[in-house]
Formats: sequence, structure tokens, C-alpha cells
Amino acid sequence: MNLHEYQAKELLKKYNVPVQEGYACSSVQEAEEAYRKIKTDSGSKFAVVKAQIHAGGRGKGTVKENRH
Repeated sequence: MNLHEYQAKELLKKYNVPVQEGYACSSVQEAEEAYRKIKTDSGSKFAVVKAQIHAGGRGKGTVKENRH
């Protein structure tokens, strides 16, 4: 099963498991709005941004060399 962290959190919330709030964003505008919500809710000006992709699991992604 491939789940992003935000999807797993939604599933856990459904079964009343406490999780930290977060926001999935797919644009700069959505990220700015999420930051404003975090700042308002937490009273802090700091937030963490994470980029997530399905890469086959920890350490299973590869980097291809650029050969000319």
C-alpha cells in the first residue's frame, strides 16, 4: 500500500488516533494559506515543509548519472 503521510494521518484520525495537524498543498498559494493557519493555530512563526513522493521505500530510490 502506498500512502503519503497526510493520507495516513487522515486514516488514523478516522479511528480517533491523535496526530499532529498538517496540510497537503499542491501550489504555492495553498502552502501560504497552510502556513497562515499553522501560525494562527500554534502562535509560532515557524513551520516545517516536507516534499513527498512514492519512491519504493526508504533507500530504494536511485539517482541516475547524467552521461554526455
